[in-house]
Amino acid sequence: MRPTLAHLAPGSEALVTALGGEGAIRRRLLDLGLVPGTRVKALRTSPLGDPKAYQIRGAVIALRAEEASLIAIRPLDTAQPLPREEEEA
Repeated sequence: MRPTLAHLAPGSEALVTALGGEGAIRRRLLDLGLVPGTRVKALRTSPLGDPKAYQIRGAVIALRAEEASLIAIRPLDTAQPLPREEEEA
């Protein structure tokens, strides 16, 4: 399983490495500034667990798990390990 923004624990930071999705969802994520190399910090989770709040380019953005799972990341801190990417054959 590749690490995605949905796996990022509150207080952790990561760099966006790739963006999935297509159509309107992909366009929205790009409009929010989620391009490869963007630094993202997970801030908090809503009381019911979805959506989560992220700091992206100085703005606080709420993303649902479905959207956050489209964003591949590379964690910047090792305090909270994320799932490893599956090796491709």
